[in-house]
Amino acid sequence: MQPLTTMNRRNFVQLASLTAGAAMLPGVAHAAASSAATLPPLPYAFDALEPHFDTLTMQIHHGKHHAAYVAGLNAALAKAPDLAGRPPDDLLGSLPGLADEALRTSLRNHGGGHWNHSFFWQTLAPAAQSGKPSGKLGTALDAAFGSMTGFRQAFGEAAAKRFGSGWAWLIIHDGKLRITSTPNQDNPLMKGLVPDADLGTPLLGLDVWEHAYYLHYQNRRPDYIAAWWNLVNWPAVSKRFEASSGGR
Repeated sequence: MQPLTTMNRRNFVQLASLTAGAAMLPGVAHAAASSAATLPPLPYAFDALEPHFDTLTMQIHHGKHHAAYVAGLNAALAKAPDLAGRPPDDLLGSLPGLADEALRTSLRNHGGGHWNHSFFWQTLAPAAQSGKPSGKLGTALDAAFGSMTGFRQAFGEAAAKRFGSGWAWLIIHDGKLRITSTPNQDNPLMKGLVPDADLGTPLLGLDVWEHAYYLHYQNRRPDYIAAWWNLVNWPAVSKRFEASSGGR
């Protein structure tokens, strides 16, 4: 039997991770009929973000971690079918009103994990396609943070200083750009649940859980953050900004 080449090994791991992810999600195949949450495909190949994000990390991050949040969310929604058809943004924003603490916690963790990762994949692009902020967004970033350099420094600090696991965010709130961070799988949509974070409409988010970078960067979170800047999908972020009240 011939040894696996690098490409064959990648294909094998990709197939294995996708198969495992599918096995974890028995309701996904029937999503149209059951309105279950589904694992969205990545908008690029697993190796498209090399060398900044390695292929194996992307396969595990998407096919195992994100898939587990989808499975957990569907398990929680199975106990509350009246919530299953609600839009994800609306569901997360309504969590403080749920009297069942166990259900609220499960939806917060798994629903937040599913929403955050779905959002995250869309904010990434291969380095050659990442582009730059539109004129409107660039002007707004300069006004809010002094310069693009100032924005990158402030955002990088928020991501690096988030203790433990969590996320860093660029949001728009009352027409103003702000940087915030949230713990675990919380996000700025969770009004009433994240008292220490600025809340608003997320425009850009960075996952700083160790599973997002540990295989390649080990404990060097600042190196991971620096590499991530090469992959920010600025056209997507600019569209979000221009669709918001502050971007018009």
